[in-house]
Amino acid sequence: MRTIWKGALTFGLVNVPVKVYSATEDHDVPLHQVHAADGGRIRYQRICELDGEVVPYADIDKAYDDGERTVVLTADDIASLPAERSREIEVVEFVPSDQIDLLTLDKAYYLEPDSTSPKAYVLLRRTLEQTDRTAIVRFSLRQKTRLAALRVRGDVLVLQTLLWADEVREPAFPALDEPVKISAKELELSASLVESFSSDFDPDEFVDEYQQELRTLIDAKLEKGDALDTAETFGEEQPTDAGGEVIDLMAALKASVERSRAARAGGATDEKPAKKASDHSSTAKKSAKSKAKKSA
Repeated sequence: MRTIWKGALTFGLVNVPVKVYSATEDHDVPLHQVHAADGGRIRYQRICELDGEVVPYADIDKAYDDGERTVVLTADDIASLPAERSREIEVVEFVPSDQIDLLTLDKAYYLEPDSTSPKAYVLLRRTLEQTDRTAIVRFSLRQKTRLAALRVRGDVLVLQTLLWADEVREPAFPALDEPVKISAKELELSASLVESFSSDFDPDEFVDEYQQELRTLIDAKLEKGDALDTAETFGEEQPTDAGGEVIDLMAALKASVERSRAARAGGATDEKPAKKASDHSSTAKKSAKSKAKKSA
């Protein structure tokens, strides 16, 4: 990983030097645009509207237009802002962890101690763990003031930027304003269905099927070119019930619970209903493990 920022966590008079790393990365297959007629690469250029010349990125400034006047802001102008010059991640308050709305969570960053002794870093980490608190912090990164949640993940402090309050839309759905009557039996069946799907979440059991299929398609086209038979590569697409509004909710709940119970009782698959193996080999491995456990 590459350091993207260096600074210091500060709370009270305590100063914790840290290095900041992006905690996530995109695994999507990289694609670019081409001309459909001849396959030529499509490239975008930054062209000045006044002289029609291509402008190097280094010669581009930013501007604000209020409709009547335009103010040009140079890189030096932006760098002169006090918030942009600051290298502090300031702890504003410590809040109960369950008060952080998951909807507001944004980009995640790892923090690494950047000093000869990690004592202050470890002290802060242990304090957050012991008090079950999350630190709300403020800092500036890439020309933006950020609000973030500082929390613990394993042995590492994680900085998770938060959306500002005015960036979260208020849901306004008239249908939810209408009174709805739910019977005790419907709640019981629904809870039973939830229980039949209950499990401990393991993110490693889930895969990005679209990206896997896209890679399969690319490999097949590299091998067979435009003569590719998608049915041969992926199998015939089975018609699926697109569904619609459930008229008899009770019947649907009963059928769902019965199907889930039958699948488990019959041992039709080792996979949980909502999970899919990444490929045939992973299914075989899980089956082998299951048999080994039973024989043991």
